[in-house]
Amino acid sequence: MVDLNSYIYLSLILFLIGLFGFIFRRNIIILLACVEIMLNALIILFASISYFRKDATGYILVFFIIAMAAAEAAVGLTLAEALYKKLKKVYTEEINLFRG
Repeated sequence: MVDLNSYIYLSLILFLIGLFGFIFRRNIIILLACVEIMLNALIILFASISYFRKDATGYILVFFIIAMAAAEAAVGLTLAEALYKKLKKVYTEEINLFRG
């Protein structure tokens, strides 16, 4: 059986991969994928803590994180598609649309 520390290390590694990808990459689609990786790391962390403590609170948080991730993916991809249709670019450093 896998212990709690293994799940914590796995979620930490996933979160750091998502964080470094979010900081160093500039493609909007990759940024959204990195946010999804970070949210999946939180799901693993909360589900494993809830499993080992025999408490349902973590599972409730997991449900809300999944709902938030689905909404983020839908809205984020819609905005990325709209930006691509208007500017023909998906890189964040080339988008000057929202500057005054």
